[in-house]
Amino acid sequence: MGKISDAIDKYKAEKKASKPVEHVFMPQRIKHEEPEVTFAKEYLKEQRYSDKLVTILAPDSVTAETFKVIRGTILYDKERPAPKAIMVTSTFPGEGKTFVSSNLAVSFAMGLNENVLLVDADLRRPAIHEVFGYSNECGLSEHLKGEKNISELLIKTKINKLTLLLSGKPPSNPVELLSSKKMGEFIKESKDRYQDRFIILDVPPSQLTAETNVIANHVDGIILVVMNGKTPRAVIQQTVENLGKEKILGIIFNGFAQSYKAYNKYYRKYYQ
Repeated sequence: MGKISDAIDKYKAEKKASKPVEHVFMPQRIKHEEPEVTFAKEYLKEQRYSDKLVTILAPDSVTAETFKVIRGTILYDKERPAPKAIMVTSTFPGEGKTFVSSNLAVSFAMGLNENVLLVDADLRRPAIHEVFGYSNECGLSEHLKGEKNISELLIKTKINKLTLLLSGKPPSNPVELLSSKKMGEFIKESKDRYQDRFIILDVPPSQLTAETNVIANHVDGIILVVMNGKTPRAVIQQTVENLGKEKILGIIFNGFAQSYKAYNKYYRKYYQ
């Protein structure tokens, strides 16, 4: 036991007398994240959201990147000036117009200079409030009925430069309200008041309601959302003619799941 004890004492004495080793910090690789990705992580901690909001939920995904491409195509089209008021519609329900309008609005707002007002003008089946996690007590409906001023109804979201105007309580006369002179005046005033503001309106499907064609007269551009494999080509062509071919910014075909899988593999490989 004595030899073991002496050996331990000797080891402790040598360790105490030895010069301490300095810690060497090796440089670590910094992972680059775009502002959209950084913001999304903070936003998700505080706000209720729908899984449809991919520009927030998955800001570095292929789908979110697609909305950036659409944003650039709209803003930097050499053939026409950037439209200030953009209407997003579909031919029939369930084709994804709210999905497109919501994510496009977020993508616009995350740009360098664009402020966005996203308006839920679908007074029959409103959905914008569900996407962003708000109640739908008051909105556009109350303004068109003369009960509220717009300033009382605007919602400043946690997304910088994005403001919402929800639909409000479903009225008994949506056609009359959305086709009214007051609706046209609202769109004109909203797009003329601020030079850097864009208005995106989520409106009812064009084949089922009369008010969509009326609203089309007041906007600068129209995005038509079509579900892949669902809408007949003849119906799409008729819809374009009814809305005004000269105002169509583009047609978004929704539901290309297999194509996205293949592209997503290439996308990940490219950025790795």
